[in-house]
Amino acid sequence: MSIKIIEAMKKIQDQMRKADDLVEKIKKYCADLDFETSPYGTPEEQKEQIHSWLQAHHDIISNVEALRVAIARTNLAVMVTIELEGNQITKPITAWILRRGQKNQGFANEEFKAWSALTDRGLKDGLTKTTSGDTIPVKIRRHFDVRVRDTKVEAYRSEASKIDATLEVVNAVTDLVENVG
Repeated sequence: MSIKIIEAMKKIQDQMRKADDLVEKIKKYCADLDFETSPYGTPEEQKEQIHSWLQAHHDIISNVEALRVAIARTNLAVMVTIELEGNQITKPITAWILRRGQKNQGFANEEFKAWSALTDRGLKDGLTKTTSGDTIPVKIRRHFDVRVRDTKVEAYRSEASKIDATLEVVNAVTDLVENVG
């Protein structure tokens, strides 16, 4: 049975919620005072219930691990093409995820920051006095092409949304790569 990337991601979220619920039950019922009534029957039955929850938690975590490995394997194996600055760029899903990053920490944002650093540094055209007291006109000397900078800044600013849009579709239609070993 094949499963899509997005289905695996949703299943992981659901499984982790269930694992967290089990941890809360384990915390709440793992010990009591000897005069209290065990909510799950006799003390031995309660002990068995705790053991059952621990096993269920272990099984869930093992399943989540397998799903994450399958997603990682798929993300490395599946090549995706995205058009950037008029060029068709093909990379594995993992590379696109790294370029996208989280919370503006991806490689595309790093490139955006570098191109955005190209500024006039607050300098102004005008007149200035030389050490001899003469007044001379001064102009800003930019050691970069403003048009190229503007194009690159916009390209890197919009790259994350292009990646997001493409990967949403890819995640919905791409089957997980099955474990071959």
